[in-house]
Amino acid sequence: MILFIFNLLLAIVWVAVTGSASFINLVFGFVLAAIALAIVRSSYGGVLYLGRARRILALLVLFIGELAKSVWAVAVAVMSPRIDVKPGIFAFPLTVDRDFEITLLANLITLTPGTLSVDVSDDRKMLYVHALDCSDPETIKRGIADGFERRIMEAFR
Repeated sequence: MILFIFNLLLAIVWVAVTGSASFINLVFGFVLAAIALAIVRSSYGGVLYLGRARRILALLVLFIGELAKSVWAVAVAVMSPRIDVKPGIFAFPLTVDRDFEITLLANLITLTPGTLSVDVSDDRKMLYVHALDCSDPETIKRGIADGFERRIMEAFR
């Protein structure tokens, strides 16, 4: 996030130096600043700024895909004449350990229809999740771990 703000500030400086306050010039300055930051590379574990942006974008694309699938699944479940769901709460073991990562994972789960983050254990090792159809909680856990949790760790570590 700090690099993004720095990138934006450099783009604003570019606009001020060139004297052209158009949107295209701001975008061009943003791209130039991103390239400059990629060349310089800060001390954030050697992670390239553009690579991190790409991984955050991949997380966003994954969320949109999961959102579309879950909206469809919930719509089918609600519109069927005989609702055959088994709601329940399960404990999801957390691999992420930072407050930001846990909060992001919990929010992504809650924003996906059919699931709701209920609570985090005091030791921050478990996330309790309510699912509309909890007939196979292991499959849901695997989906969260292989999807959202893995992408969060790739993007923010």
